[in-house]
Amino acid sequence: MSRTIKTQQTDKQQSVKIQDEFWGRYIRLAQDVVIPYQYEALHDRVPDAEPSHAIANFEIAAGRKEGEFHGWVFQDSDVAKWLEAVGYSLSLKRDPILERQADEVIDLIGEAQQPDGYLNTYFTIKEPGKRWTNLQDCHELYCAGHFIEAAVAYYEATGKDKLLNIMRRMVDHIDSVFGPEEGKLKGYDGHQEIELALIKLYRLTGEENYLKLSSFFIDQRGQEPNFLRQEWESRGRITHWSGQTDHLDPAYNQAHIPVREQSEAVGHSVRAVYMYSAMADLAMLKNDDALRDACVRLWNNMTDKQMYITGGIGSTHHGEAFTFDYDLPNDTVYAETCASIGLIFFARRMLELAPEARYADVMERALYNNVLGSMAQDGKHYFYVNPLEVWPQACSCNPGKHHVKAERQGWFGCACCPPNVARLLTSLNHYIYTVHGDTLHTDLYIGSEWKGMLGGTEVNVTQESNYPWEGKVSLKVNPAEAAEFGIALRVPSWSSGMEISINGEVLDPAAGLELGYRVIRRVWSAGDTIEVSIPMEAHRVYAHPELRADAQKTAIQRGPLVYCLEATDNSEPLSSISLNETGEFTEVFKDSLLGGAVVVEGTGFRVNPSGWSGGLYSREKAPLESVKVTAVPYYLWGNRGSGEMKVWIPEGKA
Repeated sequence: MSRTIKTQQTDKQQSVKIQDEFWGRYIRLAQDVVIPYQYEALHDRVPDAEPSHAIANFEIAAGRKEGEFHGWVFQDSDVAKWLEAVGYSLSLKRDPILERQADEVIDLIGEAQQPDGYLNTYFTIKEPGKRWTNLQDCHELYCAGHFIEAAVAYYEATGKDKLLNIMRRMVDHIDSVFGPEEGKLKGYDGHQEIELALIKLYRLTGEENYLKLSSFFIDQRGQEPNFLRQEWESRGRITHWSGQTDHLDPAYNQAHIPVREQSEAVGHSVRAVYMYSAMADLAMLKNDDALRDACVRLWNNMTDKQMYITGGIGSTHHGEAFTFDYDLPNDTVYAETCASIGLIFFARRMLELAPEARYADVMERALYNNVLGSMAQDGKHYFYVNPLEVWPQACSCNPGKHHVKAERQGWFGCACCPPNVARLLTSLNHYIYTVHGDTLHTDLYIGSEWKGMLGGTEVNVTQESNYPWEGKVSLKVNPAEAAEFGIALRVPSWSSGMEISINGEVLDPAAGLELGYRVIRRVWSAGDTIEVSIPMEAHRVYAHPELRADAQKTAIQRGPLVYCLEATDNSEPLSSISLNETGEFTEVFKDSLLGGAVVVEGTGFRVNPSGWSGGLYSREKAPLESVKVTAVPYYLWGNRGSGEMKVWIPEGKA
């Protein structure tokens, strides 16, 4: 039965359509290749790819066929993220075949739902008597959250409410189990996701109970007595993953102290940024200063002390987690794709809280490097882990580096990352602008058309650029009638200056700088044109002195793109190469490089192994020879075969 929808989401008052050569290609790739490919993968029809079993589990839970549950306990979430990506894709371009496929999957999900509204194939098939008994490990609320997000996206794209009603029934069931009331569980999921999903559902429907339930899960986390610890004790200290254990660390789930008291990013990195995203949402919706302050502290610690230059977070494969400040190894890094996507979610919400360019800087860094680099140019192969240094032989022979891959894989048994990339690419139009009062903030320089209300009138802003290869951006402002409002342009942290002109008149470079944006407030008329020129030269970047892994090394960046050396362009071993510390860079656009890209060339030195006179060790250094050094954008690495790669390069003198 359908239920009333009272849309609360302010995004509905504006629309953004991407018209960008660079990102348009990836969005089309997501629509034409990635989403169809993932549909086949979820149905276990991709040769040589690890089976998913995700759709098969739903078929068994629905009674369409017999069998056993296969896959991870949270396998359902892969289907949910695929459906969410479908929703975003259909909002950009209707596709009857894709829509029919999605409707059939939704019908299957409806059949798998239990009479009381419960939905989870693992517990329906394998352990039907153990619902809600292991929130630490089994991710029931996490899976529900992803289906809620899918339901909202699909309803907004198609107007079809079947999945939405399925999930509202599931939320009603969850609300009957969890809450502060007598007889309900005072718990929360081991993997955050339900919190931000319930806020999306609230914004769509206006139903206050969804906001209340999200707040409960956030407020309850880290309280004493600690729910996850109590639950673990009641199970005889048994975990889903490793049987009986003697130790449980609530910090892994960010449940060690109440969220408003947290100051350092700890534990599983994806769980952390999903939770921080919900905290930022609640801080804004409820005007909660304590939550807002916690978000700022956590953001500062994470991005100032625990983030890779590529926008990756989570430095260890042990628990896919943060470790401690400045511990950012390059060759054993984890930097899971999902973690950077979650960082982008968090950045977007921080921009809604406050128009500070530093949030958009990080969003751009993660998007153009870690996230984009996780997917091959064919759209069918993916990195789960995103290293900054790769030695293929070590990946296969050193047990401490087995998690690092030299080539992208076709699919994963734990396939959280590929559908996450698809849903981000197809919803990228939501990340380009934010509105504060009567000012439109341009957070990302992506060709697009924005429509909304500013200064009491309808306004159309068209952005054109050849980003990320050129720093020239044009914005045409067309209000329905002359009106006063603001247009704010982000000054990227990597830039050395930015020139702005309006209708050919150059503005004072010192005027209107607010929190990293150049804010232009004036009476705008139809046809007004803003021209922006951002110098985009290749330059060296150095790490904080306490970041030991990068001591005495440099990285190359041009615009938002971090660069790397690959063996394809620089013979192995890359460890023998150093950059000339006084050498200059040249930049060449190469059409032949994977769809076209700017390549950075410089001078450097290489150890000449033929001059080595010792055995394994010697008292004498091997001689150096001069070489040309070629760097390519990090997001393109690994698309030309397996080989060494590195981002941070030693510097040397002639």
